[in-house]
Amino acid sequence: MSELKKNLDDINVILATDCGSTTTKSIIIEKRDGEYRLIARGEAPTTVEAPFEDVTMGVLNAVAEVGELSNRVLLDDNGRIITPAKGNVGCDIYISTSSAGGGLQMMVAGVVRSMTAESAERAALGAGAIVMDVIASNDKRRPHQQIERIRHLRPDMILLSGGIDGGTTSHVVEIAELISAADPKPRLGSGYRLPVIYAGNKNAREAVSDTLASKVDLGIVDNLRPVLERENLLPAREKIHDLFMEHVMAQAPGYRKLMEWTDAPIMPTPGAVGLIIKTIADIEHIEAVGVDIGGATTDVFSVFRPEPGEGVFNRTVSANLGMSYSISNVFAEATLPNVMRWVPFNMDERDLRNRVKNKMIRPTTIPQAMEELIFEQAIAKEALRLAFIQHKSFATVLKGVQKQRTIGDAFEQDSSGGTIVNMLTLDMLIGSGGVLSHAPRRHQAAMMLIDAFLPEGLTRLAVDSIFMMPQLGVLSTLHPKAATEVFEKDCLIHLGTCVAPAGEVKKGGEVMSYRVDLPDGQVSGSLQFGELKLLLLGLDERGLPLKAKAVFEPARNLDLGAGKGNKVEREVSGGVVGIILDGRGRPFVLPTDNVERIAALRRWMLEMKAYPPEALGGK
Repeated sequence: MSELKKNLDDINVILATDCGSTTTKSIIIEKRDGEYRLIARGEAPTTVEAPFEDVTMGVLNAVAEVGELSNRVLLDDNGRIITPAKGNVGCDIYISTSSAGGGLQMMVAGVVRSMTAESAERAALGAGAIVMDVIASNDKRRPHQQIERIRHLRPDMILLSGGIDGGTTSHVVEIAELISAADPKPRLGSGYRLPVIYAGNKNAREAVSDTLASKVDLGIVDNLRPVLERENLLPAREKIHDLFMEHVMAQAPGYRKLMEWTDAPIMPTPGAVGLIIKTIADIEHIEAVGVDIGGATTDVFSVFRPEPGEGVFNRTVSANLGMSYSISNVFAEATLPNVMRWVPFNMDERDLRNRVKNKMIRPTTIPQAMEELIFEQAIAKEALRLAFIQHKSFATVLKGVQKQRTIGDAFEQDSSGGTIVNMLTLDMLIGSGGVLSHAPRRHQAAMMLIDAFLPEGLTRLAVDSIFMMPQLGVLSTLHPKAATEVFEKDCLIHLGTCVAPAGEVKKGGEVMSYRVDLPDGQVSGSLQFGELKLLLLGLDERGLPLKAKAVFEPARNLDLGAGKGNKVEREVSGGVVGIILDGRGRPFVLPTDNVERIAALRRWMLEMKAYPPEALGGK
């Protein structure tokens, strides 16, 4: 590994795979004319289950396909990856991520649910885990119920935290005794003990070790909350990654072989996606939100900077919000009226419910008619909206910390509940997952992101073109330059910039005036309440966003990020959609009258070029 870091300039050909639960994706990146670019992408079915039970077979099939597409010989006669590269043979490094076999499934435990247990949950989610349950002293379950739950779930590992350094030890030892009494068994592999990471009060280490060492494979790292005012998540996250490699991956069929092939540790897919988003946010010093909406779950990633310095990274998994396996849950949680408010025509309720059930039992089907597509994208907006609500409630300032309040704070109406998510300071919103990446028109993806997340101020919008963020995430640990260049130039499809003044607007009022210097001339005007306007500003010949100087002046009670009524002068980025001026108000409220609502939706969808005009008539 150290040799790689010394000779980054010698790395010209990079092979990367992502072993998903159903498909293994491979990409080849080459250095051409001094910059790293994606050359080809291939895929093959994942082979972790019967009858093959060897993940490397799917990997080799995907690698063979990408080799054919790129005219590069990547495998030798024995089916091994050729390194280093010479001419059009071989690659210089090979890396991989994986969520095959259900990914990394964890339980976390802490003393207080809203403090140390939540810090443990943040550490596990940040490492790419699905958190199956959170055990806490105050979670209102009786000890025998908690013991039964630990036994029943059979996680891949448990993260235990509790207490600040030097504080009381009795509570965290009691949680350790619960785990010991449960005598938990791991999900994979019968021949080894369940890994448990202790990241709590250092004074309790000896007692926790006495309680657990004989029953589990105990690892001890620095406290997650050494003092109330500070979280220290990195040691726990690194230990989770190490154990994922040593235990979970090692038990899955064929992974030992795959681990020998790679030039960097195999990373859980969601952890790698989070890593590339955090890497980009740190390099560009921006605030970013990324979302990956899948068939069963929706992951939301964010990097915000509530205080100067390094960004705070958060990830949440909405395990019941997805577009195929979990689509019924979205429908139930969002409710029919909330889904239907995005549909610009009337539909039969029984027909709608049948469509949802059909999607759940046939998850690979795609909409065949425009009406079905509009309905499916309406469900996606609600799935994204609900997942983001969960994310905001989790991405908070540290609970339990006593903050000094000034007299000014006493009069301030803080409705955020301590969340660090601030839409006015958000620079970039990135969408990923089939419903966003494969929308027939990019304008539809832009509308889904805007309607679900309701960005405020000036926010760049983008989608992941072919879902290569996992491979780029693990690449960023070895070669940040290559990862960021490919991310910017090939991974992201830049949609444009959304300009949305925050604040309540009266019906019929002016939202803002604008002046934008587009390549073919200056445009100016005013945006009225309830209007959406699209200004066309595209991409240059390299596929990068064109820039335009712009001046936006919001109404006196509205804010674009510079304070209420303050003018904003800056360069804005274009994209395949353009600059979207959103005058619908924040908070955004759809008209309650059905005729008025349908008319407004059609107006917005036509202005955004989201659907053909004839599709918006309905039945």
